Amino acid sequence: MTQTRIPQSQGLYDPAFEHDACGIGLLAHVKGIRSHGLVRRALDILKRLDHRGGRGADPESGDGAGILTQIPHEVFAKWADSAGIALPKVYGVGMMFLPVDGEVRTACEAELGRIAAEEKLTVIGWRTVPIDPDVLGKSARLTLPCIRQVFIGWPEGEDLAGSAAGEGADDGFAFERKLYTLRKRAEKEIGKALHAQGQTFYFASLSGRTIVYKGLVLPEQLPGFYTDLQDEDYKSALALVHSRFSTNTFPSWERAHPYRYLIHNGEINTIKGNVNWMRAREAACKSGLFPDMEKIRPIIDENGSDSAMLDNALEFLRLSGRDLAHAVMMLVPEPWVGDEMMDEDKRAFYEYHSCLMEPWDGPASVAFTDGVRIGACLDRNGLRPSRYYVTDDDMVIMASEVGVMDVAAERVVRKDRLRPGQMLLIDTAQGRVIPDEEIKRTIAAERPYKEWVRRHLVKLGDLPPVPAEKVPRAPAPDELVRLQRAFGYTFEELHKTIKPIAARGEDPVGSMGYDAALAVLSKKPQLLYNYFKQMFAQVTNPPIDAFLEKMITSVESMLGPDRNLLEPGPEHARKIRLSTPILTDEELARIRENRLDGLRAATLPMLFPAASGEAGLKEGLDALFAAADKAIAEGASLLVLSDRGVGPGMAPIPALLAVAGLHHHLIRSGTRTKASFIVESGEPREVHHFAVLLGYGAAAINPYLALASVARLHEEGQLESLSLEEAVDKYVKGVTKGLLKIISKMGISTIQSYIGAQIFEAIGIGREVTDKYFTGTPSRIGGIGLTTIARETLMRHEKAFPAGAAEAAADLLDPGDDLQWRPDGEDHLFTPLTIHTLQHAVRTGDYGLFREYSRHVDETAKKSCTLRGLLEFVPDRPPIPLEEVEPEESILRRFRTGAMSFGSISKEAHETLAIAMNRIGGKSNSGEGGEDPARYIPDENGDSRSSAIKQVASGRFGVNSHYLVNAKEIQIKMAQGAKPGEGGQLPGHKVYPWIAKARNSTPGVELISPPPHHDIYSIEDLAQLIYDLKCANPAADINVKLVSEAGVGTIAAGVAKARADVILISGYDGGTGAAARTSIKHAGMPWEIGLSETHQTLVLNGLRGRVRLEVDGKLMTGRDVVVAAMLGAEEFGFSTLPLVAVGCVMMRVCHLDTCPVGIATQNPELRAKFPGKPEHVINFMRFVAREVREILAQLGLRSLDEAVGRTDLLRQVKPEDHWKAADLDLSPLLYRPPAGPEVAIRHCESQDHGIERTLDVREIIPLCRPALEAKEPVRAVLPISNENRAVGTVLGSEVSKRYGAEGLPEDTIRLHFVGSAGQSFAAFVPKGITMTVEGDANDYFGKGLSGGKLAIWPPARSKFVPEKNILIGNVAFYGATAGEAYIRGVAGERFCVRNSGANVVVEGVGNHGCEYMTGGRVVILGEIGQNFAAGMSGGIAYIFGDLPEVKKRCNLSLVDLEELDDPAELAVVRAMIEKHVKYTHSTLGQSILDDWMRQSRRFVRVIPRDYRRMLEAIERFRKTGVSEQEAALAAFRAEKLGQQPASAHALRA
Repeated sequence: MTQTRIPQSQGLYDPAFEHDACGIGLLAHVKGIRSHGLVRRALDILKRLDHRGGRGADPESGDGAGILTQIPHEVFAKWADSAGIALPKVYGVGMMFLPVDGEVRTACEAELGRIAAEEKLTVIGWRTVPIDPDVLGKSARLTLPCIRQVFIGWPEGEDLAGSAAGEGADDGFAFERKLYTLRKRAEKEIGKALHAQGQTFYFASLSGRTIVYKGLVLPEQLPGFYTDLQDEDYKSALALVHSRFSTNTFPSWERAHPYRYLIHNGEINTIKGNVNWMRAREAACKSGLFPDMEKIRPIIDENGSDSAMLDNALEFLRLSGRDLAHAVMMLVPEPWVGDEMMDEDKRAFYEYHSCLMEPWDGPASVAFTDGVRIGACLDRNGLRPSRYYVTDDDMVIMASEVGVMDVAAERVVRKDRLRPGQMLLIDTAQGRVIPDEEIKRTIAAERPYKEWVRRHLVKLGDLPPVPAEKVPRAPAPDELVRLQRAFGYTFEELHKTIKPIAARGEDPVGSMGYDAALAVLSKKPQLLYNYFKQMFAQVTNPPIDAFLEKMITSVESMLGPDRNLLEPGPEHARKIRLSTPILTDEELARIRENRLDGLRAATLPMLFPAASGEAGLKEGLDALFAAADKAIAEGASLLVLSDRGVGPGMAPIPALLAVAGLHHHLIRSGTRTKASFIVESGEPREVHHFAVLLGYGAAAINPYLALASVARLHEEGQLESLSLEEAVDKYVKGVTKGLLKIISKMGISTIQSYIGAQIFEAIGIGREVTDKYFTGTPSRIGGIGLTTIARETLMRHEKAFPAGAAEAAADLLDPGDDLQWRPDGEDHLFTPLTIHTLQHAVRTGDYGLFREYSRHVDETAKKSCTLRGLLEFVPDRPPIPLEEVEPEESILRRFRTGAMSFGSISKEAHETLAIAMNRIGGKSNSGEGGEDPARYIPDENGDSRSSAIKQVASGRFGVNSHYLVNAKEIQIKMAQGAKPGEGGQLPGHKVYPWIAKARNSTPGVELISPPPHHDIYSIEDLAQLIYDLKCANPAADINVKLVSEAGVGTIAAGVAKARADVILISGYDGGTGAAARTSIKHAGMPWEIGLSETHQTLVLNGLRGRVRLEVDGKLMTGRDVVVAAMLGAEEFGFSTLPLVAVGCVMMRVCHLDTCPVGIATQNPELRAKFPGKPEHVINFMRFVAREVREILAQLGLRSLDEAVGRTDLLRQVKPEDHWKAADLDLSPLLYRPPAGPEVAIRHCESQDHGIERTLDVREIIPLCRPALEAKEPVRAVLPISNENRAVGTVLGSEVSKRYGAEGLPEDTIRLHFVGSAGQSFAAFVPKGITMTVEGDANDYFGKGLSGGKLAIWPPARSKFVPEKNILIGNVAFYGATAGEAYIRGVAGERFCVRNSGANVVVEGVGNHGCEYMTGGRVVILGEIGQNFAAGMSGGIAYIFGDLPEVKKRCNLSLVDLEELDDPAELAVVRAMIEKHVKYTHSTLGQSILDDWMRQSRRFVRVIPRDYRRMLEAIERFRKTGVSEQEAALAAFRAEKLGQQPASAHALRA
């Protein structure tokens, strides 16, 4: 039996977490002229995108590729003639994957004929598609389906009006709708049963216009496999091609692209919510075009990928009557809310459609066609590359890269890229390219959207005020405390969460991770929210910066019913628009009392009788659902779910349970879209609570008790500087800001898309609860049921309303023990006893004391704190003598210290860790703050202070060629345990001069790490960065750090395919740096789950042998290490414990720069108190290794390798005295995937990085030997193509290895290239290398430039105007530290992002130019995109343009705009332009120089305020006669620490 579908869930693997990315291409003849040449060229494009596709355990099979074209009528006419079949004028072709079993297939085909007849269609005939299976790889051949084409005819005598060939009343899609109905019925009536049997039944396409040839093939195999594609009669005027990169390698013919209407490069982050809402809307959908809607339901095939589901939605909207471009604008809208320059009619279109549906949000380059029109659009943030050429012979070529098709330079009339939110559309019937502006203007003018919105969409603030008596009164003080107790408030929560939000409008910050119990392991009652962990973006899609990129975000939400999606009309806009989903009491009263037509509110109680006990909760939920059904039937469209009324007799239903349960109840009932939910609850108060409520369907939340608590704090004078209104406003804004941070770390831009998106994993909740009330939420280790949830609720209720003598105590709040250990509180892994015992042990070298520490920690873990504490060893052999176990030294080589940056910890602490780990053969990690190059030179005593692992994080601080060649391992930090999906910030007062030096920045100037790596928006981008870094240091292993979350295993499989050497799975509870407490506690999962899932998934994929698995996150003892090995780890990271070993006392004030032991500080006075020594760390590591050896000996194992993956040596212990943990089922953690002897279960092979095949190794380095060996000048001219990636990087590493940071003399090596340069051209190239290109280049041009010189210009034969056309791609000069560059043309998005030292001239840039820049100078001779200079804290930009226009496009939060009038600076700018003209022959640059006196006045100087202030202060001190270094320190102390300037003599001292 052929199985082409992805395997079922097993262990912790779940196919729902499959992700993919790709390379895409579009080719069209504008005039619609069909040719085989176009098809052949499209297939060539596909081949040149091969490096963007994925290959797994079977490198000859790949992840899939395909092509969509118009139907090749001539090919099918030949077949029909030979088969004696007469093809009618109108027919459709179905490209089908069918069962290989002949009998089953025949039955399928007969059934399809029956359904076609019922739909009044005729099956003309079947054709077995000619294929050559010999070209396939092994796994593709093993899963090859039977591939057949079915030909469907329009019955004779039926009216052809509206068919594919007909004209008349319809839109030309009547026949397409018939075929669509046929397919949807067949999928349900035939496919569902076959899929259940593991058989294949799949329509790659069924259309009278287009056809898809795709499969589990490599790009170069596609035309060899499908021989039709080689037929000269196979002609088309358009084509879409796609090369897939899947995170998994499971063979799937269906998941190859193209789909029926589109190809997609990216990821839909909101897919779960989009699908839920689409399912909910189906009930209301009615259309004359589909008389029987039941036939085509469900609209979305939920077994498909996110791309397939997007295709389902686009197909449905198109066939239900909307124009193709209109449908795309609905699904992937522009960021209209914050765009003040947008045309009013277009804004009204988007605002109106936001009332119909939420965006399908995420990074996306989508190319689409209906067979006549073909186009593409880009997501709102421009996160995927989409470059295109227009030629003078009417061709449009668009792809993920330039250079995918050879085009003579003189034929190109336009080189451009899709801009964020922009659309490209070619109408082959009209024979023209339709500009984005015209498309959207035309569609926006089709209906009076502006009038509909103006008349019907009401802002909350425009609702009439309500009388005071309609607003619920605030509770009296004693009543307030009782309510607080009933909802589980603690003193700690009130003063460390609610108060800081109300005082500062910010989610409070903590540090040192989380060491208390998971909610399900806590012996105290927990709120239901605490059982849910936030998911976040890593690798397959990027988080976004919601605050510096506000233009793409929105916190607005809508209240009101959704109506029939298929019938546009003014009533859709009849809604209430909220500027934030957090409502005050008065705002809720306005909504409740509104009298707007169709927006009636009904209040439903979220209460149950306390006396009914634990059974009462289910009864209360059933009553709530029934009440909601009744209210909706009676016309209510705003359901207020309220727990006001809690008292001695009534207990609250947990608000989250009520919201999620009702949400899914109404989806199942088909009435969900008839009402919005507003939650009026005393329960939510911290940001995570609100996020989970929104994620499960709430549209707005009134946290009445939290607001009353703010009022009480104000009354008590604890918010003395604020009025009550200000405090409430700050609380609402603080929560809203926190929500925006949570949604943005998943890469979601709008609250509207987040509502109902369910981007959470439950931990410790039973499946019977999640299946019914939280449908679709992963809960992989089971847990508590409804009875226990009720018990926790009633325990809180009883504390608030006790009987008898206990009543007096109800006036006091519990102190709380979540954030800090308390003697009588929740168990924590770190206690004064554990800290003291460990420190005493490592300082005295007393292993006995360490064993005491270890026993205490292990006992705490077993009692309640960790999942690993619930596991015990089960030996399968007798113990062995200790001396037979591998030596300590072998184990110590597997140990790592965590990535703590120089900046977050002191020089003394950082270097102590490095010395210690180097002495024992382990590895320390630099963290993301760079490293002083002096540390690369060993000390006189032989010690090395160089961190063996050099980290590359999103800020790229200090990352240059010299840094990278001094690494033994390079770690790409995708996420951080304490705050996954978030960036970082080092405030100016912590950027001491020595920190600034290591980070290549300016003392005293704030440094920002972006949330994403701006060169990793997808899995193939990560593969590119791994390749770049391997080229930068071929001897170093590449490590990718991930954080544990649901689906991390499938992500890790993609990372292994991207050729990482090491994968680190980090637990949520780790982390040493500052982070929002919301993130510390609620984002990510325990490492036990993530590690086990990763190991299982890699084994299932046959990829486990390629990578070493590392784990970290509160590893504390030898037992932890052995358990981690059994779950799959081979290397082990320790972060918090080494700091404790050198003196940390867990004050948890790391972010305040007040560390009492000189660790988490740069303050010299505090650093002087540092008590640590390398020996302390060495003793700790040796003690852990010794303990590991003892455990291995007891288990009869001779090495850690023998323990890796041996989950059969573990079993779950169910504690009898724990009323919640007993419900957990850890068997998924212990699952061992079936694997034959040929499948590796631990690391055993090296990745093939292909370095020896690079252009550098093959040609460039041999040419440059004289320069490398004797500094002799070298000149060379070479061709280059998009397949030559990271050109110059291996050469640069050779220069850095030989000559260090100094590099070679300027222009020693001069290389000139002709063609289209691949990604990462000249990445990390050091001084002495000059590289020029005549042609164009792709993304990441000059990434990490480390002193080299670059120039690029169009070929002399080009006809286009360079300054109006795109020459280089996105994210150029990311993290550049030094060097110069000249670009004669326009650059894409995020030009010079995080540039910290390069000087660059360019003739125009896209959005987000100079984002996060900290140094260097940038001269821009043309237009800039929006949001220029966001987060720019250093360096200077000079823009040639008009000040008012520049001001409109700049983010002014950190920078000032000025006229450039300083003669010295004008001279610098002129010199840069002169060099630009010299290298690139720029006519634009020359014209400015020719009229310099007049044109120089047009330059606008963009300079960060803080940067200028510090430069001026440094210059002021330098004039006193001190050195540059002394002046920097004096300026820092004066400007940032408020210290009086010292004399020159004192500074020198």
